[in-house]
Amino acid sequence: MKQVSTIGLDLAKHVFQVHGADNEGSALFNRKLRRTEVLRFFERMPPCLVGMEACGGAHYWAREIAQLGHDVRLIPPAYVKPFVKRGKTDAADAEAISEAVIRKTMRFVPIKTAEQQADAMVLKTRALLVQQRTQSVNALRAHLAELGIIAAGGLPNVAALMTIVREAEDTRLPTAARFALAAIVDQIDALAIQIDVLERTIVTESKRDESMRRLTTIPGVGAITAATIKALVPDPGGFKSGRHFAAWVGLTPRPHSSGGKERLGRISKMGNPELRVLLVLGATAVLRIARNDEKARHWLKALLARRPFKVAAVALANKMARIIWALLNKGGFYNAPKPSPNVVAT
Repeated sequence: MKQVSTIGLDLAKHVFQVHGADNEGSALFNRKLRRTEVLRFFERMPPCLVGMEACGGAHYWAREIAQLGHDVRLIPPAYVKPFVKRGKTDAADAEAISEAVIRKTMRFVPIKTAEQQADAMVLKTRALLVQQRTQSVNALRAHLAELGIIAAGGLPNVAALMTIVREAEDTRLPTAARFALAAIVDQIDALAIQIDVLERTIVTESKRDESMRRLTTIPGVGAITAATIKALVPDPGGFKSGRHFAAWVGLTPRPHSSGGKERLGRISKMGNPELRVLLVLGATAVLRIARNDEKARHWLKALLARRPFKVAAVALANKMARIIWALLNKGGFYNAPKPSPNVVAT
């Protein structure tokens, strides 16, 4: 029997599918495995190339299987889909993974450590709590608006609404409404405390970690953005240049060219949406200050003069992404360029 050289592993919660192939790509087996049988199966296999889709649980299985002597590689699911011949079955998916992993031009996802996954969990937990707080605030605003009680936009102005709910002498609220809305107000306070604890932890870690401390010297990059970059970009050296990193984040135009005609559309929005949103928000904050600052860099002023504000924010976010890549790969801190003496800010 020919020796197995490549295995495609289709992950699941309980029932896994493995597809084995030899050096010539001929299929040797395609079978199901229970969750408890996976590691025992790979223990009996000779060292080979193992491919998996980069999905939930993939990093855990990649670490466990790699410890058994196998070469494990994670593939973005979108790059596996073209290799599925027909239909959607576990056997077809495992075969497609086995074919995709041996492609020389295939791009792979770096395997994260347990610590890197833990850092990402902190950020995801914070994002979840922020979303829940926003939902609670919107519910409080909507219910009070039905009774003719409104407040200006923004989170700081919600405190006035919360005071009305807790003020027992305020006759604008019926007893039943006050009882129900008091639960929402308490939830907003509890979520705010939990968010504050997580943010303090992230800020403390950003001051302790050297890479995060260097990233926060970039205008528009704070502790949350630096922590997100550290958790989601475990191997910045995997990108050839800052342009490749900015394209991976999704801050470059989507090309749609044919017949020698170059057409560039809106940004591709590829990569992680949380990181892209943080970079755009940081760029927006920088531009808001530069718009009214006479000492702001000339190219920022010129960019705002010839492009809409949001377009300028995306362009600055793209530049920030390239600076981040440079600091992660070349070290050092960000030094703001000095204005030229021949340039007068307008």
